Amino acid sequence: MVPMFRLSMRQLAGRRRLLLILFLAALPIGLAALVSANVKQDESSNEEFVNVLLDGLLIGGILPIVTMVLATAAFGNELEDRTLGYLVLKPLSRSLIVAPKLLASVVVGGPFLIVSGIGALLLGASGFGAAIVVLDGSVQATVAVGVALLVGLVAYAAIFTWAGLVTTRALAFALIYVFLWEGLISSYLGGIRYLSVRGYTLGIMHGMDDTSFQTLDDRVIEFPAAIGGAAIVIVVFFFLTVRRLRRMDVP
Repeated sequence: MVPMFRLSMRQLAGRRRLLLILFLAALPIGLAALVSANVKQDESSNEEFVNVLLDGLLIGGILPIVTMVLATAAFGNELEDRTLGYLVLKPLSRSLIVAPKLLASVVVGGPFLIVSGIGALLLGASGFGAAIVVLDGSVQATVAVGVALLVGLVAYAAIFTWAGLVTTRALAFALIYVFLWEGLISSYLGGIRYLSVRGYTLGIMHGMDDTSFQTLDDRVIEFPAAIGGAAIVIVVFFFLTVRRLRRMDVP
């Protein structure tokens, strides 16, 4: 499992891919710093920070895109080079092949996304409003953002790793899923949030600190439902990926 993880890390941590992820992760921090220098603190600006920058940009856009870039490529090299057959012929459980692939996506993308979220939060606190962590020295909001992003990353990675084995057009599938299901449909149909990774991420963030993120009160699912939904997605798609690897015809 360790050699497989190292191989996956080398495959995913290419220079161009890392530069793209770094650029995307820097956007929320840059925007938060820019706005904090020009916007006066008030309650409405805090709502804009949570709704536009945290939810709309980071959780609704950058989180799934970064994960998509990594996870859909988890088995990409083996499929393109037709070396997946050599991999599955090794005396390894299929789960011990899938797990390091999934873990590599999380390890590569996780630090960028968590630093992006926490950095934007800390910078935005001075420019977007008073309901954020810095004013009373608490770390609750910071932990809430970090944990929520990590859970969302793992859930998306499980889905997109499976997609990378099911179709050769995994990137197109992921884009449609993110912007149609997670973005458009879940925004207009409240019940879809119970079947949405974005809904789980927001629910966890709000559930861990409902004071700092009270602007989300009317549009997030319950904290236990968010935890349970994310766990189900991760487990189900992990085993679907293992099942696909067992049954697919490998050249």
